[in-house]
Amino acid sequence: MVKAPKGYRHRTRKLFKKNVREKGSIPPLSLVLREYKEGEKVHIVINPSVHKGMPYRRFHGKTGVVLGKRGKAYIVKVMMGDKEKILFVRPEHMRPLNIPQAQ
Repeated sequence: MVKAPKGYRHRTRKLFKKNVREKGSIPPLSLVLREYKEGEKVHIVINPSVHKGMPYRRFHGKTGVVLGKRGKAYIVKVMMGDKEKILFVRPEHMRPLNIPQAQ
């Protein structure tokens, strides 16, 4: 028997699936060029067509707080149970809290 792969994106076929009308499209510029301020709350919604700056699949759908910026990515603090996790996420995979979350 062949051992099942344990890659970075394993078991994400349904999790990262796009809507039919969104397939192949790049994220809208209003999301990519948006500047987030420190303390702002964001939803982490992974865009499967952009591989750079993609957080691990466990954080898909979570809400975090922006702590700062590092290069093109943002430093986001997410609570997982009673633990704090620090992520480096590009804006293509983030949505501001006031915009409805697309999944």
